[in-house]
Amino acid sequence: MGKKREQPSGLSLLAPQYWPAWLGILLLRLVILLPFPWTMALGRTVGRLGFRFAQKRRRIADINLQLCFPEWDEGKRQQVLREHFEALGMGLLEIPIGWWTPSSQLQRLAHIEGLDHLQQALQAGKGAILLSAHFTSLELGGRLLSLYAPFHAMYRRHDNPVVERIMAGSRTHRLEKAIPRDDVRGMIRSLKGNHAVWYAPDQNSQRKAAVFVNFFGQVTSTNTATARLAKLTGAAVVPYYVVRRKDGSGYNVILEPALSDYPSGDLEADTQRVNDIIEGWVRKNPAQYLWIHRRFRTRPARSDPTPYDNI
Repeated sequence: MGKKREQPSGLSLLAPQYWPAWLGILLLRLVILLPFPWTMALGRTVGRLGFRFAQKRRRIADINLQLCFPEWDEGKRQQVLREHFEALGMGLLEIPIGWWTPSSQLQRLAHIEGLDHLQQALQAGKGAILLSAHFTSLELGGRLLSLYAPFHAMYRRHDNPVVERIMAGSRTHRLEKAIPRDDVRGMIRSLKGNHAVWYAPDQNSQRKAAVFVNFFGQVTSTNTATARLAKLTGAAVVPYYVVRRKDGSGYNVILEPALSDYPSGDLEADTQRVNDIIEGWVRKNPAQYLWIHRRFRTRPARSDPTPYDNI
């Protein structure tokens, strides 16, 4: 494990090099003054600008869609690609909503299904892994779930210390506990304390922590931690995801029944099962999934080319 990077002190965060980040935070803070439909309309506009100017990310997303939906023609793929960037723009403006909007206002946006599945899983006293995925409403989705069920969350520290300071403060205030993603012992302690822990294993994984199983028909390096943690702690695995409602009235917060016979003892089969669950969600809501990530970067052989080599 590498040396932990020290965070600047509060006073040093006022240095000139951080002023652009503070300006961005201020602009995000102003977003919550807008009515929700206006915020989403503005987000779509931001996303359209991203589609036009973020050419590298657009190319990555286009490659991923080509790999995962080869049955789509060019017109269909480009339509979903544009909708995806609109979803990214909305996701950006959902961040300040999740950070600063009062709970009483957020409850009107949350349409929760299956909360009893989590409650039943916790009755066993061994914790629950909230198996999730990187949809574009990820940040706000966690806040919406916290209105109904306390949980701990694994997260990646942001590279910008200003953003990290604001984000960590919000998560500490809104969630029971925020756990850095490299703190595996912290996650185990939470599960053994019979807490629910949010965890999304659906991004590219290095070989040492992965097996190669299918995801949308692609041989994909996939983290095995879900099955390993469930075996180690006895925690139930409760699938959970959040997507925007098509009528613009808010979000569907969906919890599914805890996985039965999991883990099975077959690490590859258990990891494939996780991928299959996430793939099912994505097929229902393809534009809302995070396609700008290099999901297929790690290949079975180190000498194998990646789909992104020419970007």
